[in-house]
Amino acid sequence: MNSDVLSDALRHLPHGPEFRFIDRLLALDPGKSGTGEYTVHGDEPFLRGHFPGQPMLPGVLLVEAAAQLAGIVAQSDPNFAPLPGLKLAALRAVKILGTARPGEVLHIEARISGRLGNLIQATAAGVVNGNPVVQAELTLSGERE
Repeated sequence: MNSDVLSDALRHLPHGPEFRFIDRLLALDPGKSGTGEYTVHGDEPFLRGHFPGQPMLPGVLLVEAAAQLAGIVAQSDPNFAPLPGLKLAALRAVKILGTARPGEVLHIEARISGRLGNLIQATAAGVVNGNPVVQAELTLSGERE
């Protein structure tokens, strides 16, 4: 997919460029599922302290990347207007099974499993080098217009 599709999808999320953990959108079935990637570049400021000499993407940011991809999928649904201020509201069944280090690519898949008003349910999973690193059931919440 081209970068214009990703840019368009990201504009419906509240995050600024400094806090985006999806830098490539590989597949998108609008409103249903998507696949994206984030490359850990090694120059991210948080890596200096997590952990000195052995930098790795914090587990909470693995979950954030999954939530951002779920948000992209949800906000692209042609049957629903994008929800302003879409944010992560709840987590269930989260498993952090590994991590991503500088130079590695986090490959994420997200699927929307339900909607009710301004709430969106999703499942997501991420792998690095073919190894599972994160699994989660997510609830996203947006503001009603």
